[in-house]
Amino acid sequence: MEIIGYFASALIGVSLGLIGGGGSILTVPVLVYLFGVDPVLATAYSLFIVGSTSLVGSFPKYRDGMVNLKTAVIFGVPAILAVYATRAFLVPMIPDPVFSLGSFIVSKAMFMMGIFAILMVFASYSMIRDRKNGSKEKEPEGPQKFNYPMILMEGAVVGILTGLVGAGGGFLIIPALVLFSKLPMKQAVGTSLLIIAAKSLIGFTGDLSHYEMDWTLLGTVTALAIVGIFIGNQLSRKVDGDKLKKAFGWFVLVMGIYILIKELYLNPAAAALGH
Repeated sequence: MEIIGYFASALIGVSLGLIGGGGSILTVPVLVYLFGVDPVLATAYSLFIVGSTSLVGSFPKYRDGMVNLKTAVIFGVPAILAVYATRAFLVPMIPDPVFSLGSFIVSKAMFMMGIFAILMVFASYSMIRDRKNGSKEKEPEGPQKFNYPMILMEGAVVGILTGLVGAGGGFLIIPALVLFSKLPMKQAVGTSLLIIAAKSLIGFTGDLSHYEMDWTLLGTVTALAIVGIFIGNQLSRKVDGDKLKKAFGWFVLVMGIYILIKELYLNPAAAALGH
């Protein structure tokens, strides 16, 4: 299983390089099901892996003029504050078990994986759906305008979700940058990588006082994901990103449904508690 886990670690980066997102949605399932990491700890590991990989991936985008620094700061500040507060204060406050319905008890780990699976289903929809009339995003005309209230609110929501489940949230950030910051799609993808890197890595620091980290595993998975993002960047110049995004969306949908079923019906602890 570990060998499969190392291969899947590289796929995290490949996905980020190919379609600008989606790879982070793989990280927690890879850590939990292939490396046997506790789900709550896996969300912390995911922040470091996704943040480091996105930071490396943002450099070539910045070099090519595909990162808007002003937008990254305006969107990133509320997201960073929200994710740090979530990891440092909110996640440790979640009780274990979270709640019970009769003899069925929902543990903290089951609760976190359930939220993650639901997020995967929503993420898959954003990747699978067709754009209206099959048209591509239009380049914005005139000077860039910011919808500050919506940017601040979206940044905070993305930060809280990132803090809870350890996913980068690119599928939420990219549409928000296009709609509320009027960025072209390619620039939105590059800017999203920088925002994901900043909020994930700073959010990870909120976990350092709560968990003992396996730095060997963390470093190995991160290194493989970084190798993957370079491969993905090269492939993105030769492969139709829209088709890949849709195929990856279906994969994420299947994974999300599988995790929900596994946690609710196949989880040994839940089964034992149900009797």
